[in-house]
Amino acid sequence: MKIGIDGRAAKWYRGTGIGTYTYQLISSLNNVDSNNNYLIFTPQCDFISDLKNNFKTELIESIPSNSFWDDINVPNILNNADIELYHVPQNGVGLSENVECKKVITLHDIIPLRMPETVSDRYLKIFNNELPKILDNCDGIITVSNYSKDDIAKEFNFPAEKIYVTPLAAEDIYRPMSKCKSKDFITEKYGIKEDFVLYVGGFSPRKNIIGLIEAYSKLPNKLKESFKLVIIGRKGPSYTKYKNRADDLNISNNVIFTDFIPIEDMPLFYNAAEVLVYPSFYEGFGLPPIEAMACGTPVIASNVTSLPEVCHESALFIDPNDIDSLSYDIERVLSNSLLRLTMVKKSLTRSKNFSWNKTALDTISAYEAIINS
Repeated sequence: MKIGIDGRAAKWYRGTGIGTYTYQLISSLNNVDSNNNYLIFTPQCDFISDLKNNFKTELIESIPSNSFWDDINVPNILNNADIELYHVPQNGVGLSENVECKKVITLHDIIPLRMPETVSDRYLKIFNNELPKILDNCDGIITVSNYSKDDIAKEFNFPAEKIYVTPLAAEDIYRPMSKCKSKDFITEKYGIKEDFVLYVGGFSPRKNIIGLIEAYSKLPNKLKESFKLVIIGRKGPSYTKYKNRADDLNISNNVIFTDFIPIEDMPLFYNAAEVLVYPSFYEGFGLPPIEAMACGTPVIASNVTSLPEVCHESALFIDPNDIDSLSYDIERVLSNSLLRLTMVKKSLTRSKNFSWNKTALDTISAYEAIINS
């Protein structure tokens, strides 16, 4: 097969979900495939080292601005006609209408349609105005969970047999490490001395951080004294609301907002944490629970959308609207060392079902099916 991939997000937006997905997909295809030929369209050719001979790059002259969706929406015109399939990983945005080969997009989820109030106006406009035209112009869709597959098929009346599921995975840096050394590192670099409950993810309202803060506030005082709540994520427009809620509940000294944490430090936070709590209202996949599980960290997650599919029987599941239930399960995990140990084992077992090389192999199978359809 001769495959073209829009690789711009892998270089420009490595820290985002879509950037990480694009980077890991190309890197893992390079790991597992020596037979098919790939042409990667990218602003620079150095973002992945040691590409095999069946991988070529073609430079795109473009400079990123501060808006991901403005940058990536620049039409990516293919001058190379010798391609059988062109893959646009960033929800199809940037797919040119004049591409003559077969086309596939990765559509991670349809959050802008389900929860429009939780995304930027710019992204919502692109999603509403352009996605229907993009879907009319593509021969298949890759998505990241069976939940998203069903959601996409129903919403757009897109043939389910043309939607291919390729689950995501934790990167290799996420693995079990010494809890004591991880805590020492975090104490030295970030000044967090206490044990802690962890949240990792965006600050979008759909992540339910208000619910998490309220659930934490209901813990017995003794537990709040012993365990901080550490919230990792780049502080966005919602930060003030979350900080004010912690102030209103008189727990501002117990809730730590770290802001952005470099990716190389994230495994240490997961390993140092007592439990990851992920009470999101909506996820197309949900990487933080898998990253935590790969580190052997217990997980409490919502019982909605894709999260039961991703976490399976390895997490404690809660109704994200039920603050009392969430607080109760956090208390159970913090108070019961035997339960934590059981959850550690389940986390490690579940995480072994996911790998980026498997994602790449599933993607190759999708490419073959689309080309042969």
